[in-house]
Amino acid sequence: MFFLKDLPTGQMLRAYHDRFPEMETRAVEDALRLLRRASLLMRELEAYFAAHALSQTRFLVLIVIDREPDRDSLLPSEIADRLDVSRPVVTETIRTLEKAGLLGIRGGRDARTKQVFLTPRGRDVLAALLPGYFALIGAFMGREAP
Repeated sequence: MFFLKDLPTGQMLRAYHDRFPEMETRAVEDALRLLRRASLLMRELEAYFAAHALSQTRFLVLIVIDREPDRDSLLPSEIADRLDVSRPVVTETIRTLEKAGLLGIRGGRDARTKQVFLTPRGRDVLAALLPGYFALIGAFMGREAP
């Protein structure tokens, strides 16, 4: 999250540029706006996921399995490789989603051979969640930046 609500004005940034001439004023201004906007979107998404008893991480685990064109399951290590979270977080998230009935696990005793898949309930939850998810993003992107 980016917690700065009151972004620096152009005058403030020019003053910094006077002190730090190597600073690219326009690049910093653009980056700060982008960070603020992304933070606002993340807040809306987090609220959306919470209203559906999910978190961003849980949603992402479901979606990375669902988006595979030729497979219906992934190894836990493949899920971790597709996300920017630690392997222990992925392991715990998979465990939580399995307990909730959204994921199933098949395969050997060794974690390296276990396949994680969406259960029918997991597919239903994701199918119900995605239209609102896409609508939220579309509405957000259609709004003027604050």
